Amino acid sequence: MQIIKTRDYDHMSRMAANIIAAQVIMKPDCVLGLATGSTPVGTYEELVRRYDKGELDFSTVTSINLDEYKGLSPENDQSYRYFMNTHLFSHVNIDPEKTYVPNGLEPDSEKACAAYNAVIRQAGGIDLQLLGLGHNGHIGFNEPSDIFEKETHCVDLTQSTIDANSRFFASMDEVPKQAYTMGIGTIMQAKKVLVVVSGKAKAQIVKDAFFGPCTPQVPASILQLHSDVILVGDEEALSLIP
Repeated sequence: MQIIKTRDYDHMSRMAANIIAAQVIMKPDCVLGLATGSTPVGTYEELVRRYDKGELDFSTVTSINLDEYKGLSPENDQSYRYFMNTHLFSHVNIDPEKTYVPNGLEPDSEKACAAYNAVIRQAGGIDLQLLGLGHNGHIGFNEPSDIFEKETHCVDLTQSTIDANSRFFASMDEVPKQAYTMGIGTIMQAKKVLVVVSGKAKAQIVKDAFFGPCTPQVPASILQLHSDVILVGDEEALSLIP
């Protein structure tokens, strides 16, 4: 695992964008696994800036997002499709037909998950997977569990995740309780994994995930077994690394 310590959030975002930009330049038809949440926003803003300057071309890129809330439409401003459109897709020349997010409006969980697994297979797998890191160690919506889930599945969100997400909704009743998420096995099959972390609140889970035991109770800890992981974090997030 390669660890890149940065000064602050903006520096972290630029360094992460460097890695994604290099992937796009080296393989213009690459498959990017993308993440949502507050941490990658700066990375997406940096990629848009570079596109605007003519440095990047997304026209032959395929994107496959990690997850989506079950029950939310793409037009809902809290859906992850809406997030991706707002922060990246609408600002670059990526083909909308090649941007994939799980279908949150599919009520049949088995059908939704099988369809998304097929999308990933047909794309030939993921070249670079971008990940954030949840406070409980979740990646995507793979919550602490007794097992590492292999493929796309429907997950019951933990109360800590529901509480963390509640700030984005008008009331607790509106916060989705389930989500469709790419499985740990699929994430581990990505050729390269890029993890971005920022802030003192992430320091303990960074230590637990990357320097503690490998356990499904800390889902991100499985990344210790991946052959090509880059962790990009600011000084606060990496402050407890031994």
